[in-house]
Amino acid sequence: MSDWTAADLPSFAGRTVIVTGANSGLGLVTARELARVGATTILAVRNVDKGNTAAADMAGDVEVRQLDLQDLASIRKFAEGVDSVDVLVNNAGIMAVPYALTVDGFESQIGTNHLGHFALTNLLLPKVTDRVVTVSSFMHLMGRISIKDLNWKSRPYLAWPAYGQSKLANLLFTSELQRRLSAAGSPVKAVAAHPGYSATNLQSHSAGAFGRVFEVGNRVLATDADFGARQTLYAISEDVPGDSFIGPRYAMRGSTGQSPRSPLARNRGKAAALWTLSEKLTETEFPL
Repeated sequence: MSDWTAADLPSFAGRTVIVTGANSGLGLVTARELARVGATTILAVRNVDKGNTAAADMAGDVEVRQLDLQDLASIRKFAEGVDSVDVLVNNAGIMAVPYALTVDGFESQIGTNHLGHFALTNLLLPKVTDRVVTVSSFMHLMGRISIKDLNWKSRPYLAWPAYGQSKLANLLFTSELQRRLSAAGSPVKAVAAHPGYSATNLQSHSAGAFGRVFEVGNRVLATDADFGARQTLYAISEDVPGDSFIGPRYAMRGSTGQSPRSPLARNRGKAAALWTLSEKLTETEFPL
């Protein structure tokens, strides 16, 4: 374990990083710190006006580009506009929201948190030189992947299990991506991170009574966004093995380092099956 903080970030001069969902919360801090140390930082955001507001407070080379992870056409357009990138940070996400569908008919949490980033990663992968970092959650522990009903069409929708499924999908995606990168002889790494429990606007959109619970939890238990983003920044910058899962030592707090994952998150068969299904749903595939 490490007492590492964002102050320990090395120079990123001459390097390009894309951060999804970088207009608020963990993504904003991640982008701000990378820009501070010299990275050309692309804020990939759904709301460009909010992105521009966030970018105005960042020092360095910062660019705002529109990306809607709930729309495959938007993802393709964004990817076509990228020439090269050193690090892709799959940070954007929604948590425990009421049932809704994406433009392409996916349940919104699996669509945003997993399928959108899955498509983005595959479309950008030939242009990535260093690593793909995907932000998961220790709430993956409550996740179960339903290959037969990933989009909650034949079972009653439950907001928290749907969130857990999407965060478990992030880890299975990272593991299978690393397996494929290694098999292809690629030097690119796939790494995951989780923030612990950081107070951001993510919780404010949670469904039902849990939204009110988080109002209290954010004041009493949560760390700040700088602490949460520290885990992602470590995963971005440090020499960690592929398929690492970086987070706080004590799940929600503590020094930064390797974090445990559930047995379901280590299921290679499920990871492969999820990858195959995700390729079919997004009409994208591993390009290397």
